[in-house]
Amino acid sequence: MNYIYNNKEEENKLLDRFCRYVKIWSESDGKAADAGVFPSTERQWDIAKILVKELRNLGTRNVYLTDNCYVVAKIDSNIVEPEERKKYPTILLMAHMDTVDEVTGENVKPVISMLSASESPTGQDDTIVKSDGTTLLGADDKAGVAAIMAAVEYLMNHYEEEGLQHGPIEVMFSPDEETGHGMDKVPLNILKADFAVTVDGGDEGELESECFNAWAANVRFTGKACHTGSGKADGMINAVTLAGEFAAALPHDMAPETTEGFEGFIAPMEINGTIESSNVEMLLRSFNTDEIENEKKIIKAAAEKVIAKFGGSYEVEFKQQYLNMKAKLDEHPEILERLEKAYADAGVKVIKQPIRGGTDGSRLTELGIPTPNIFTGAHEFHSRNEWLSLNQCAKAADVLINLLTQKVK
Repeated sequence: MNYIYNNKEEENKLLDRFCRYVKIWSESDGKAADAGVFPSTERQWDIAKILVKELRNLGTRNVYLTDNCYVVAKIDSNIVEPEERKKYPTILLMAHMDTVDEVTGENVKPVISMLSASESPTGQDDTIVKSDGTTLLGADDKAGVAAIMAAVEYLMNHYEEEGLQHGPIEVMFSPDEETGHGMDKVPLNILKADFAVTVDGGDEGELESECFNAWAANVRFTGKACHTGSGKADGMINAVTLAGEFAAALPHDMAPETTEGFEGFIAPMEINGTIESSNVEMLLRSFNTDEIENEKKIIKAAAEKVIAKFGGSYEVEFKQQYLNMKAKLDEHPEILERLEKAYADAGVKVIKQPIRGGTDGSRLTELGIPTPNIFTGAHEFHSRNEWLSLNQCAKAADVLINLLTQKVK
C-alpha cells in the first residue's frame, strides 16, 4: 500500500519536515569524536531536542533524550487482543542526526524544484531538493529521519484504521554516525526490539544486508631533525618525506577511486608532521576478513620499503571500527523476507547490493540486534551536489509502514 507516496497532503508534510531538519546545523566532528568527546559537537543537541518535542507532540510514550544525545521513543501496539498482538514483532527504526564534517552543513538553504519526467534525474515527475551549492544538503541522514517521522505520524494519526494494526515500535535517532562512533554509547538497556532497520541508504529499492569490514590504521614515522643547511652532512631524515614516499608506495589499484562493487581498498586520509615525526591516518576496507589481513601486510611492507631506502623508523597501529553484518543477518533470513514483502507491498523493486561503507546498523548487529539498511531517496552523499527525491523518500516511508503493519507468518 502507498500511504505517503502520491498523497499530496502527506508528501507536502514530508517535504516541509525534511527542509526544516536540513536547516538545523548538526555537523559532527571526527577529530573530537576520536579524542573521546561524545557527542562530538554541542550542536547535535539542537536537532535532538526538536525531535523529542515532535515525538511527544505525536503522542508517542516514553520519549527519552539520553545523557549521550540519543533520542528514543516507544509506540505501543494498537492491538487489543493479546494473542493477536503476539503475531507482530517489536521493530526498531533508526536514523542518524549528524551530518559529515567533510563539507560544511552550516546555513543550509534547500532549493526545491518540481520537475517533469523528462527533466528529473529519477525519470518521473518528481520534487527534487538540493542545497544552493555552498553547503551539503544533509539528506544523509535527515532524509532517513524525515521518512521515519512521516511513518510514525501517519500511524499515530490513523491509530484505529483497518489494516494499520502494528506491534510495539521503537524509534532511535543517534548522534555521531558520520564519525564512526554512533553506537559507542547506545542505550541497549532501554531497547527491546527483535530487529532493527536503519533508514540510511540511497536510491529507491536499495536493500543492504552486508557492508565492509572496517579498520583504521595510523602509521607514525620518526626521522632525524637537524638544520636544513647541513642536512646532508648531519644525516637528516625527513619524516615528511617518509610519509609522502609511503603514500606513493601504496598500490593505486587498491585506492577508493579505483575500486567498486565488492572490491576493498586502502585509503590514506590525512598526512601531517614535521621533519622529526609524521603521521599517516588511513582506512582499510574489505568485505572479507582475510583481505583485511592482507591489507595490513601491504601497509607494513610499504612502510618497511621506505625505511630501508631512507632510514628512520616507523610504528603502525590498527584499530577495528566495525564488521560486516552479513554473517549475523544470514542467521535471521526472516528479517530480509519481511523487508522484501514490505517493498513489494509499497510497489518498490528490491535492489540488493553491498554497502561500500557502514551504518550504525552494522555496529548494532554486532551488539545483538540484527539491523539491515533501506533506502532514503538521497543521492551524491557528502558533497555539495547532494540531492533528495521526494518521491523516493515517500516510498521509503511507505516501506516502513508496510513493514510495521505486517504480521509474523
